[in-house]
Amino acid sequence: MESLTILDNMNVLLCSINTLKRLYDISAVEVGQHFYWQIGGFLVHAQVLITSWVVIAILLVSAILVIRNLQTIPTFGQNLFEYVLEFIRDVSKTQIGEEYGPWVPFIGTLFLFIFVSNWSGALLPWKIIQLPHGELAAPTNDINTTVALALLTSVAYFYAGLSKKGLAYFSKYIQPTPILLPINILEDFTKPLSLSFRLFGNILADELVVVVLVSLVPLVVPIPVMFLGLFTSGIQALIFATLAAAYIGESIEGHH
Repeated sequence: MESLTILDNMNVLLCSINTLKRLYDISAVEVGQHFYWQIGGFLVHAQVLITSWVVIAILLVSAILVIRNLQTIPTFGQNLFEYVLEFIRDVSKTQIGEEYGPWVPFIGTLFLFIFVSNWSGALLPWKIIQLPHGELAAPTNDINTTVALALLTSVAYFYAGLSKKGLAYFSKYIQPTPILLPINILEDFTKPLSLSFRLFGNILADELVVVVLVSLVPLVVPIPVMFLGLFTSGIQALIFATLAAAYIGESIEGHH
C-alpha cells in the first residue's frame, strides 16, 4: 500500500514537472518581431525601455518645470499639478484609509506612469521612428510592462500587511474558515494576473482599432475613435491605481 502511495506521488511530481516545462516552452513564444539589446549575457527588450524612458522623461521634465518657480498665485501648470496631487490623495485615502499618507507616492507614480504611457500611444508618433526590428508603441502595450507593474503592486500590498501585522498577516488565509485556504491563496495569484491582462488587453485593443480604421478610412472616422481611446486610457490608469490602493488597504485593515 505504501509503495502504491509513493508511486502515485512520483507520478504527480512528474506530471507537475512536465507541466512546468511546457509552460516554460510557451513563455519563449513571440508574436511579431522585437528589437533587443545585448547587455552582458542578457537580451533586453529595447522597445519597451526606449518608450518607458521617454515617458519617465516627460514626467520628470514636467515636474521640474512646475516646481522650480512656485507662485503665490498659481500658474496653470501649478494648478494642474496641485489638482492631480489632490486627486491622487483622495483616491488613496478612500481606498486605504487613515494610514494612506506613506502610500501616496506609490499610488501616484503608478497612476501617472500608466496615464502618460497610455496617452503616449495615441498622441506620440512612435511609428515614424524606424527600428531594425519591430516598432515602438506605448509601454503599456507590452505585457512585460503591465506584468511588472502588477507584480510591484503585489509586493506593495504584501509589504503593507507584513509591516502592519507581522506574521499574523498570513492568518487571513484561513479566515473565515481553513477550508477556504486554497481559494484565499489562489486569490493572491489572480490579482496580478487580472491587473496586468486588463491593462494590456485594453491598450492593445485600442491601438489595433485605431490602426485598422486609419488603414480603411484614413480621414474622418479614426478621429472620434482616438478621442474615445484617450478617455478609456485615462480610465484604465485610474482603475489600476484604485485597485492597487484597495489591495493595500485590504492588507492593512484586513477587510474585503
